[in-house]
Amino acid sequence: MITVSQALDHLFTLARPLGTERVALAEAAGRVLAEPVVAARNQPPFAAAAMDGYALKGVEADPEAMFKVIGESRAGARFDGAVGPGQAVRIFTGAPVPVGADRVIIQEDVTREGDLITLARALDRGPYVRPAGTDFTIGDRVEAPRVLGPRDLALIAAMNAGDVVVMRRPEVALIATGDELVMPGEEPGPDQIIASNGFGLKAMIEAAGGRARLLPIARDSAESLRAAFELAEGADLVVTIGGASVGDHDMVAPVAAELGMEQSFYKVAMRPGKPLMAGRMGDAAMVGLPGNPVSSLVCGTIFILPMIRAMLGLGAAPAPRRPAVLAEDLPENGPREHYMRAALDGETIRPLPRQDSSLLTILHRADALLVRPAGDGPRKAGDTVDFVAI
Repeated sequence: MITVSQALDHLFTLARPLGTERVALAEAAGRVLAEPVVAARNQPPFAAAAMDGYALKGVEADPEAMFKVIGESRAGARFDGAVGPGQAVRIFTGAPVPVGADRVIIQEDVTREGDLITLARALDRGPYVRPAGTDFTIGDRVEAPRVLGPRDLALIAAMNAGDVVVMRRPEVALIATGDELVMPGEEPGPDQIIASNGFGLKAMIEAAGGRARLLPIARDSAESLRAAFELAEGADLVVTIGGASVGDHDMVAPVAAELGMEQSFYKVAMRPGKPLMAGRMGDAAMVGLPGNPVSSLVCGTIFILPMIRAMLGLGAAPAPRRPAVLAEDLPENGPREHYMRAALDGETIRPLPRQDSSLLTILHRADALLVRPAGDGPRKAGDTVDFVAI
């Protein structure tokens, strides 16, 4: 058996960053930016009013001074002339400040009669003018790589980029294996259960930026597994669920080897998830996950998600860990790294009861995996421990 860290090192050699593609900005949410976006204009592109009011020369803005209104400037329709001495232009928020003006007197500080305005005795300080380029200037950049969210897209749009270059999404083929499985909604036989793992993994992969295909269940025969692997053709990552152990009916490893898989490792010193297998099959990376539901989803968090991030060009790094204060005593850990389903309460973490790797209800209640290193000694309430958020 190898350690979790060693397994991740192997997986990162398999998870090669993918190519790029150009997409319309409207389709770029959640995608990974592959090339920087460079601003093609200043924002604002002109000196703009920050409030509704009257634009005039600041040196003339004396209390109770009078000005003649010579025009209007509004968003999308500027005043084309210049403001001279004793003159003002009615202006609205976001409108270009006319040539010759450098201050906006807010409308609350102005009394108007016809084309004449009188400033109030006490004036707001102002100047309520946003200089050109206050937000950004030509040549400013949104750097890559980064996952594009709403704020990124708004900024890139303002920079006048109609499309962006993003990393290609990893295509992941999910193959559940076993005669005991039926799909949700089907009627199981007396010795069958519902195939659930693939649905959790699919959601996990797609939330991380990949695309997942749930293939038909592969039965416990070489012929059925070969057919499933044929359907996975074109995927960047093939993930099998179950059948990767060494029992009489565990067929994934021999069939994959027959089809040319170059195995990187088999078995990891962790719980849950010991019977984990990985390698390369043609152009695709392949990972064989254990069939127990919790084992499968924990391994998805610890191994598959970091692979997806690496394929998206976001770097080869393990699932991030954070510290928390242990709420109760724990006995010493065994020789395998243990990922305990746990509940967070502020800065405190409490392991949930019944850590059996078949119990989806316990995983459903958890919001963290408390990480116990291999050979970790007894822990006391109040100790600091690490966890992975789920």
